[in-house]
This record gives sequence, C-alpha cells and structure tokens, in this order.
Amino acid sequence: MKSKAIVNRDGLQQTIYRVINPFVKGMIKIGLTPNAVTTIGLILNIGVAIIFVVGAEKSNRGDMSYIGWGGAMVLFAGLFDMLDGQVARLGNMGSKFGALYDSVLDRYSELIMFLGICYYLVSHHYFLSSLFAFIALIGSMMVSYTRARAEGLGIECKGGLMQRPERVVTIGVFAIACGITGYFIGGDYKIYIPGISFHVFETMSIFTLPITLMAVLTNLTAIKRLKDAKKVLDAQDAEERIKI
Repeated sequence: MKSKAIVNRDGLQQTIYRVINPFVKGMIKIGLTPNAVTTIGLILNIGVAIIFVVGAEKSNRGDMSYIGWGGAMVLFAGLFDMLDGQVARLGNMGSKFGALYDSVLDRYSELIMFLGICYYLVSHHYFLSSLFAFIALIGSMMVSYTRARAEGLGIECKGGLMQRPERVVTIGVFAIACGITGYFIGGDYKIYIPGISFHVFETMSIFTLPITLMAVLTNLTAIKRLKDAKKVLDAQDAEERIKI
C-alpha cells in the first residue's frame, strides 16, 4: 500500500504532466526523440555550471545575481527530466537503452551542477557551505545508486525524501530567492545577535541553508532505502532457506 506522501507526490506529478503534455506533443511533431531531450537537459545543466563558474570569476561576494540566474537555469534544465519520459510515453518511443541513457545523463547533469555550485562557494570563501554542498552531492548520488542497485536485485526502492525532482526544485527555487533578495537588500546583509561576535544569518544563507538541509536529507534517504531493501532481501533469503 502506498504511503500518503507517495500518493500526493504521484498526484502532483500527474497534474504537471497534464500541463506539459501539449508541449510534449509539439516536441514529438518536430521529431525530437527522448534521447535528444535527455541530451538537451545535460547541455542545459552544463550551462548551469558555466553560470556559477562565471559568477565565481566575474562577481564579488556581495553579488547574488549569478546565483539567481543559475537557479532559473536549474529549474529550466530540470523540466527536461520530465519531458524526456513523457516524450517516450506519448510518442511510443520507450526503450531499455533510453532508460539507461536517461539515468546516466541525469547523474552527469547533477554532478556537473554541483561542480558549478561548489566552485562558486569555494571561490567566494564559503568553505563550510561548499563542504555541505559536496555532502549533498554524495547523498544525491547514493539515493540514486541505492535505488538502481536494489532494482537490479529485483526489488522496488523508491521511498524517502529528496528524490531528484525535490532536489532540483529545492536548489532552483532557493537560488532564485537568494538572487532576488540580494537585489533588494544587498548581498552583504547580515543579522547579528547581541553579545555574539559573528553573524547568524546573511543573504547567502537563503541558498546555502537549504543545501545544508539537503546534505542531511539525501543521506538519510539513501540510508532509509538501504534499510527498506534489507528487509525485503532478508525475507527473500529466509524463504530460500526454508525451501532448501
């Protein structure tokens, strides 16, 4: 039986599909294949990394504009993660290699995106935040790998928070929010608590705090999936021993 969270997530996904289906049909008419759409998504994520790298080289610590534009590109690139699957379904072009190609390029896309983010954070001396971004990257990869490995053993493993759509939306939305906030109040805005010599919040925190939370939740998701898979696999092993 599906949990309420999974049912709600599936319902939201179906609503999004109904909205984008006319666009998907247009892509099919002009001859785009699912693999082509997946490739476009990778190229756009390379664009995300380029925005962050250029921002690291061209902007100062108080300039949040590149973060905002990077976030917008993250969301735009993430849209293609949904489009390729719908192009395959509506165009009856699904294939086993296409599924593999999609999974591999999704991992490349996420690695490249985080590369750009980490480069930006390190360049502007947000060393602790860059560490959490790297931990979030590790968690993101392990969430995907745990599912893939479990499915390779014949069991479904989709539970937990911070799956790829949630990760894309979190980074994209909060990056845009950081860019907009920086435009209105400045990138050097800080909040201090009386009696404490260091600040407890700054404009960049709008972007880095969600990434820190992601670092925790992605790894918890990977661990949860591992535990769920263990229960199923242990039960299968027990059944095989009984048969013997």
